Amino acid sequence: MHRDTVFIVDDDASVRDALSLLLSLRGYTTATFASAEDFLSAVQPAWRGCVVLDIRMPGMSGLELQRCLREAGPTLPVVVITAHGDVAAARQAFLADAVDFIEKPFDGEQLLAAIETALSGLRTAASPQQPVARTSPATPLSAREREVMSLMVKGLHNRRIAEALGISPRTVEVHKARVMEKLGVKNLVDLVRLVDQGRA
Repeated sequence: MHRDTVFIVDDDASVRDALSLLLSLRGYTTATFASAEDFLSAVQPAWRGCVVLDIRMPGMSGLELQRCLREAGPTLPVVVITAHGDVAAARQAFLADAVDFIEKPFDGEQLLAAIETALSGLRTAASPQQPVARTSPATPLSAREREVMSLMVKGLHNRRIAEALGISPRTVEVHKARVMEKLGVKNLVDLVRLVDQGRA
């Protein structure tokens, strides 16, 4: 394989074709695989690039493939795509060092940005690493907002959060909006990533 190949692993042929076309038009070299097993049987230690993989596939799941790559495979950063995103899956993906977790249908530019982030990380991997500064929100979260946030990232819905904290679902909505605004995140997946990185 050529340097910095994007390896697409998805059981849906139409998705593989569409992603391969999109990436090829942007100058990327691509290789497609219909299953996690197919990819694992073909992968070589010398391959460079990143993997774009679906979570739900027959046989081995995308998260299982990600774990295998992290434990024993070559250094291939992973971008996860899924039509069935949830907090637990997002957290598992990020704990295994996924570059991004993108829910279908997604914007092509969002995927391209994630891929470029993954490949940029490869290009600078040999450079001395600078300590990553822990960032804090410009306006600190209140104690109640932190309570709401901790339940949000566990996947609880508004009514369950309200019952747990003894407040109304409407109040939960207000706190959630403030948490997202203060932390500068647009969705729950981004919030989970921020929390798991220790930046919230």
